[in-house]
Amino acid sequence: MPIFSAPDGTALAYRLYGKGDPVICLPGGPMRDSAYLGELGGLSARRRLAVLDLRGTGRSAAPRDTASYRCDRQVDDVEALRRHLGLDRMDLLAHSAGANLAVLYAARHPERVGRLALITPSTRAVGIEATGEDRWEVARRREGEPWFPAASAALAAITDGRATKDDWAAVAPFFYGRWDAVAQAHQAAEEGQRDDEVARASTAGGAFDPDAARAALAAFGAPVLLLAGEVDLGAAPRVVAKFAALFPGARLVVQPGAGHYPWLDDADRFTATVAAFLD
Repeated sequence: MPIFSAPDGTALAYRLYGKGDPVICLPGGPMRDSAYLGELGGLSARRRLAVLDLRGTGRSAAPRDTASYRCDRQVDDVEALRRHLGLDRMDLLAHSAGANLAVLYAARHPERVGRLALITPSTRAVGIEATGEDRWEVARRREGEPWFPAASAALAAITDGRATKDDWAAVAPFFYGRWDAVAQAHQAAEEGQRDDEVARASTAGGAFDPDAARAALAAFGAPVLLLAGEVDLGAAPRVVAKFAALFPGARLVVQPGAGHYPWLDDADRFTATVAAFLD
């Protein structure tokens, strides 16, 4: 796994998959080991993926200054990877909470972004909050599935502010288009791929300035794709639509039957959509 140095000297790792023009990929979590992205359903057959392990995750080193986990401070890490790869402009793909980092990068370095793809994105950096009704509108689509009674009871506990750790585990099926063996294995791996303390540090006070981000995105001229999953509880389609409206001419795609990890639910449709946009 190749290594490069962040501006503060932290050794950062990234994974390379495929051939062709590179796309820098940012994982979500927040601060989850990028291994969960895999090769994004085979997108590596269409483009070369440079998948960053964020500081303190995967095979990247932990920084001496834990305040540097804050999302806005990690923009410099993304810029260091661009320079390391020798790219004048780069295509940038981000999943889930990684979209917050991608937005902050695009706001600070708009001239360095060729195309921006945000996959089932978090909207925290731009101050858009999902409501309980946003989530229930998606959840009710799954009423016929055998796991729904237990998962919906857990979702009710979460939205009412009385959730336990078991409730958070019980809603996992809502994040996948199919709650099959592949999804269950993918979900089970998460516990070993994320450090909750590091995740909290990434969103510490001062990490986001939604007004500034919105103003920057309103003037962002590069092509933008926002891809939502039709049944994704984490990034509900109508919330992602509000995010798309912040850009001058973003394209919004809702992948049918997909959850928070659309490359798992329909790899062919996902890769066709994203590759067509990037190309």
